[in-house]
Amino acid sequence: MAYGDKATAPAAANTAAHFLEGRDVIDERSDGELLSDHVAGDPQAFEVLVTRHSNRLWAVALRTMRNPEEAADALQDAYISAFRRADTFRGDAAVTTWLHRIVVNACLDRIRRNKVRRVDPLPDDPDRAIELGIIPESDDLEVKERRADVANALGQINADQRAALVLVDMEGYSVEEAAQILGCAVGTIKSRCSRGRAKLVPLLAHLRETRGTGAPAG
Repeated sequence: MAYGDKATAPAAANTAAHFLEGRDVIDERSDGELLSDHVAGDPQAFEVLVTRHSNRLWAVALRTMRNPEEAADALQDAYISAFRRADTFRGDAAVTTWLHRIVVNACLDRIRRNKVRRVDPLPDDPDRAIELGIIPESDDLEVKERRADVANALGQINADQRAALVLVDMEGYSVEEAAQILGCAVGTIKSRCSRGRAKLVPLLAHLRETRGTGAPAG
């Protein structure tokens, strides 16, 4: 797979989709060894590396972009960039951190170019979901409408704040890990998360009010 050739974009998209199947690859080499072997010319090493981490990389891209097609395009951009820039990896962070940084940056670049301002609000922590006013999945029409309200509110958060919230509140990374991925200071991540959450509060106030007026348990 010629990731480095932009002319092979359709093939790259198909390969990225193949990665997302989450198939197991039996290879005892570490991430660092795979990246080094790729730089040295091993034609399979890069595919093994990104396949190993494809599920979480896809989750980050999808939750940041919200649109599956946009997420797939951003992930393809990220894979091509990582393929080309592998020799610039300095080893001052984990390979997974380096990969996530490239994926998030590709998403942010695409958001800024296309003005796509949507994200899937699906944190696993129920307490965090309540804090953000996020409504869990349901077939109930009213709940679906509330989810639409949440999506619209999140659409008003700028890309940098959204990326921080996706990593910390939705993907469960620590503030320190998110800072490494985004290449900024810990204080910057804290600030972006705080400001993003603060922007959501008034936008989602009506959901909190509705929650507070619900019928008491029998």
